[in-house]
Amino acid sequence: MKNDIWRMGRLLQLLILALILLICIYLLFVCQFNQCLLNVSPSNHLKYNHTSFTSCSGINGTFTPTNDSLISKEEWESLLKELQWSLPPVVLLSTDEATNPTKCSFSVVNPNSNHTIGGFIDVILIARDTKNRIKTYGGDFFQAKLFNSELKASTYGAVTDHFNGTYTARLALLWPGPAKVSIRLVHSSEAVQVLCRQREQDPDKVYFQGYFEEGGKQETVMCNAQRSPRLVGNDAQCCCEYREPVTGETWFCRRPSSLPCHALTYHSMGGYQAVLSKVEMTLLKSSMNIIVPGDDSAIDVQQQDTEIRSQTKCRPGFHTSVPAGFYFQDHWTSLVCDSKSFPSAKLISGCLKDKQILMMGDSTLRQWFDYLEETVPTLKRLNLHTSSKSGPFEAVDTQSNTRIIWRAHGIPIRTSKTPWADLHYIASEVEGMAGGAHSVVVFTIWAHFTTYPLAMYAHRLVVIRRAVASLLRRSPTTLVVIKSANTGYKDVYGSDWLSWQLDMALREIFRDLPVVLIDVWQMTSCHYSPDNIHPPSVVIQNEVDLFLSFVCPQ
Repeated sequence: MKNDIWRMGRLLQLLILALILLICIYLLFVCQFNQCLLNVSPSNHLKYNHTSFTSCSGINGTFTPTNDSLISKEEWESLLKELQWSLPPVVLLSTDEATNPTKCSFSVVNPNSNHTIGGFIDVILIARDTKNRIKTYGGDFFQAKLFNSELKASTYGAVTDHFNGTYTARLALLWPGPAKVSIRLVHSSEAVQVLCRQREQDPDKVYFQGYFEEGGKQETVMCNAQRSPRLVGNDAQCCCEYREPVTGETWFCRRPSSLPCHALTYHSMGGYQAVLSKVEMTLLKSSMNIIVPGDDSAIDVQQQDTEIRSQTKCRPGFHTSVPAGFYFQDHWTSLVCDSKSFPSAKLISGCLKDKQILMMGDSTLRQWFDYLEETVPTLKRLNLHTSSKSGPFEAVDTQSNTRIIWRAHGIPIRTSKTPWADLHYIASEVEGMAGGAHSVVVFTIWAHFTTYPLAMYAHRLVVIRRAVASLLRRSPTTLVVIKSANTGYKDVYGSDWLSWQLDMALREIFRDLPVVLIDVWQMTSCHYSPDNIHPPSVVIQNEVDLFLSFVCPQ
């Protein structure tokens, strides 16, 4: 009897152990397929999503912008679909497994065929890792162009990812004579994974400072756009919250120890504080912006009788084509509309006659203001005693009755110490405009948002969209121009891939409004000048000429 009881007890123990084992296996299975492995700190080794295709939104499809009714769930999901990106399906055990641009190769399909202006060539690109193994998944961020250095000619080409380690690019033949293909790896898919996770999980890797002054006292505290753990810290009283009355946008600063929240007087950039592992730093630096070896033979392009340019008058509402245009002898010819040249101050001044132009954005748009001021002698800047980086600036031409204002797009803005009252939101400025046939609004907004989650940027855009739509309803003759993102950023705080994602979001959110998009992404990506977020004057001149073609389309 005792033996039977002992055997039954032993059997019960085994059954309990087996049940515990089954529960553990089940939990491990559920954890894996719900991406528990992604919940790691930035200092850990990389762990990758086990899905080969994702939006890289960091929110697992959950509808995020719920704090307003300006973007619907359907529109948000459509945006995520537009920005979806192929990510590595495996755990990275060594950086040798990442895409190595020196091992990649490309070849031109039928390079010796008869080619004429207006045709295309196709390029096949194969990605390999450091051990020269062909990659089995996609997600690498390549940029392609066709160029001729002697002719100072070039054009942009889109790269198609086939999600198996192979890519193709189609390049338009737009000038007579020789042309060569150039492809560079901006970031490996493994580096893109780092950028994606850093964007969504560490929004205050760039932080700001708020300067409080009152009654002879001064305090400086950390500020940012989100109430994040690093901002809040151990302070139970955090934070001072600032809500812009027109747009509803919010800003947070740690509460000063002895001054009230309303004493916020100045704003500035604080610093950089991204936390990266050695593997992540290696991935971001090792494959960054390197030319891929490949077919170096020149393609001979024969002249045709027809001229390659658009004959359509430049007006709002056009969608950007690929390519959107090309350089020849350092002059950009648009394929979107009949762009003009404005080589003299007299032509520019004539175009701007009776125009009131409001420019809002970052330093890449400030380059437009600087170019116009330097090129047109009768355009004089007023000394407003404002920040040299954030403005606002104002220039007037009394001969042509022209007024141009440039100001920073508002916080977050990485700038030197600037009066808080001078930092206005784009939407707030647009809501206060009467508009009309003599009014031109130009804005760009992307470079200072590359460190924040996509949902935050999308919210800012839809607030601006509401203001622009309202302006165009009450004053449909107002010209609204959007300058796209530039290429040139190359680190975790602002890479070209991050800029490209924001640029695609901007295009998607504004695509149904009758506005103008100046595609400087293509213009900066394919030019021969050194890669720089602030392109040289020859590029700026072409950008401004295209802008003026919409201001003066006749």
